[in-house]
Amino acid sequence: MFDVDVWQEIFSTIKKNKLRTFLTGFSVAWGIFMLMILLGSGNGLQNGVKEQFASNSVNIMWMWTGNTSMPYEGLKEGRTIKFNNADYAFLNEKNENLELVSSRYYLPGNIVYTYKNEYGSFETSSCHPALKEMEKIIITSGRFINDLDMNDFRKVIVIGDNVRLGLFKEEDPIGKYIKLNNVPFKVIGVTHDKGRNDERTSYIPVSTAQRIFNGADRVHTFAITTKMVNTVEEADSISAKVREGLAMRHKFNPKDKKAMGSFNMLTEYIRTMKIFQAIKIFVWIIGIGTLIAGIVGVSNIMLILVKERTREIGIRKALGATPSSVIGLVLLESILITTVAGYAGLLLGVGIMEGINYGLEQALATGGSDGMFFRNPTVDFTTAITSMVILVVSGALAGYLPARKAANVKPIEALRDE
Repeated sequence: MFDVDVWQEIFSTIKKNKLRTFLTGFSVAWGIFMLMILLGSGNGLQNGVKEQFASNSVNIMWMWTGNTSMPYEGLKEGRTIKFNNADYAFLNEKNENLELVSSRYYLPGNIVYTYKNEYGSFETSSCHPALKEMEKIIITSGRFINDLDMNDFRKVIVIGDNVRLGLFKEEDPIGKYIKLNNVPFKVIGVTHDKGRNDERTSYIPVSTAQRIFNGADRVHTFAITTKMVNTVEEADSISAKVREGLAMRHKFNPKDKKAMGSFNMLTEYIRTMKIFQAIKIFVWIIGIGTLIAGIVGVSNIMLILVKERTREIGIRKALGATPSSVIGLVLLESILITTVAGYAGLLLGVGIMEGINYGLEQALATGGSDGMFFRNPTVDFTTAITSMVILVVSGALAGYLPARKAANVKPIEALRDE
């Protein structure tokens, strides 16, 4: 392999057939270039979709009530189903399928916020402390609601950054009091999440909201996080068990979708990720198919090369060259062409995807790519190395059949060849 004479002969052959070698190498380079572009684009789409899911826990589930549309155990349809605090306790009991639970009581009408001479209407969400982790709420100053706030019915509030700007301007809001419909609430924290409506949302303890705004023990919606599972069937099974439990408590048919609505994000997440897995497999098939087309071209060129050098190979064997040395000569040339051309295509493909990623990161830093379904379209190092290994092995296979043909050439027949 490290015989200088052998390498000189290989390079001499390449120089004599520059155009042919270039076109052969280009087909290989194009194959791996397209593979990198396709894989990078697929990763970019997958990462973009994952970014959209990142605003909440992927295993979060929301539930709300409505009116029954089916009779059940002697009860007529049209009944209004209402959640209550006892349902929160029921869901919060030790359940291997559920992790975190938060309820919400919708405040009546428009809530007007006032601070000194500033005022405005903002969205107010009543919740439990668990919602912070469930919806990945980012606290930039102060803290979020805790269990003491819930148990003591404290009039405390966590405001969004837009609420802070609207009411306090540049003043530090922590510890200050704002009025919600003339009821004073102490600001204990500020949230900030660029690109989300949560910056106009404030959070208060659901227990406080029920007491101050005449909610009694009424609950309008629940948010829960379920156990992480890997299949849609398992996620649907958890949803069904939760629905059955609440249906039994409120006496409605579990199949009655209008009595209780629900949305399980985990189901959608699993389905989406499976789609991307299928896309990735499809991309590999297309990319490798393109690569194989280039490798077949290398094999054909090597067959032509063997044919052209039949007399030379015959003389070599007549002078004592072994079949292995002939095979090695042809294989080395094949591997050299595929490796160099493939590496060039690999570098170009990865370089373009890195350039696109840099542009997207710059746009994101300036706030110009919020909501884009295309993020970090790069190819990881392991994939690149795997592609190169496949390429080298393919190059060896491409040259093997021509090499065997060359090794089987009989010296007498080769010298007669015209």
